[in-house]
Amino acid sequence: MGSVAVDSPRQGEDKVRTLKLNGHVGFDSLPDQLVAKSTQNGFSFNILCIASHNLPSVKLKSHIYELQESNVRLKLTIVDTVGYGDQINKEDSFTAIVDYIDKQFDDYLQEELKIKRSLSAYHDTRIHVCLYFICPTGHGLKSIDLVCMKKLDSKVNIIPIIAKADTISKAELSKFKSRIIQEIKANDIQIYQFPVDDDNMAKVNIDMNSQMPFAVVGSTDFIRVGNKMTRARQYPWGTVQVENESHCDFTKLREMLIRTNMEDMREVTHTKHFELYRKKILEQMGFTDVGENNEPVSFQETFEQKREEHRQELQRKEDEMRQTFVLRVKEKETELKEVEKELYTKYDQLKREHTEEKKRFEELKKRLEEEKSELQRRKQQVSNQHLSHTLTLGKSKKK
Repeated sequence: MGSVAVDSPRQGEDKVRTLKLNGHVGFDSLPDQLVAKSTQNGFSFNILCIASHNLPSVKLKSHIYELQESNVRLKLTIVDTVGYGDQINKEDSFTAIVDYIDKQFDDYLQEELKIKRSLSAYHDTRIHVCLYFICPTGHGLKSIDLVCMKKLDSKVNIIPIIAKADTISKAELSKFKSRIIQEIKANDIQIYQFPVDDDNMAKVNIDMNSQMPFAVVGSTDFIRVGNKMTRARQYPWGTVQVENESHCDFTKLREMLIRTNMEDMREVTHTKHFELYRKKILEQMGFTDVGENNEPVSFQETFEQKREEHRQELQRKEDEMRQTFVLRVKEKETELKEVEKELYTKYDQLKREHTEEKKRFEELKKRLEEEKSELQRRKQQVSNQHLSHTLTLGKSKKK
């Protein structure tokens, strides 16, 4: 390899030079290194399925499956909405779903903001794709479908799917698909589009984008067709094979979801939906990239500013509490003074009543003493009279 000359950078930017190598360096092994590392760590892919159920409240149940194909490990999570659309008041049916998606974003953000983080070993539970199942009414989308998809289109990759597609005819199904796409566009709902920037997959993905929403049929039964058992639904008039492309779009959905565009959905989830959530949360916390004059603001400056605002807020609350305490003390003092005044008033009244009662008692006592003296005097007088009378009778008998 030849020597490398470095030009001095221009003000505000670095000048990038293209060099011709004189020999093999080895960085062309980077893709192999990435594949080896990804294979070692494994992958996670999380699917949210929104469909109607017969329950009074909306709940989300997750089912985790550990899969391995060749030497590639995949942790697949299927999240099912139970009870969606069954409430009498359907306005808040989507709330539980939105909260669940936000909770997975928040868990990832918390791990990302940790001082000691381990994102390589972290089980990423963020929803990578939402399969929104539409009832095959043939009359277009329900209002609850439009509202829910509008609430979710900035949070998750939405792929609309017509469920139980075998319940309507091919002609009705084609019209139904067109009507759904028209209503989605009319309501400015952003559904997931298979990427067309890769030349190898552009043609296939363009074709698959034109066929959305996919119309699928599901079954847990296996029926012998020819020499093999196949998943199908048996009717009196015939058999609907789940994996037959002429019967439904199940294999197309599987191809686009798992084999072709899984990594793009994971990337869009991280770079678009999660970044939007992260930006909103950090802005709510007061963090920003630029100041009032569009000058760069460092994390440290933002932290110091928020700490100062927090200190001022604490000081303000402390002052309010102190003022409230002083006011309550004054109110209590006033209340105590009123009580004290009432007590003194009552005491004075009781004292007067006691004095008057004592005076009446003294007067009564005095009268009783006088009556007693008078009684003693009279008793003595009667006793003297009786004695005098006895002495007079004695003298008369002696004579």
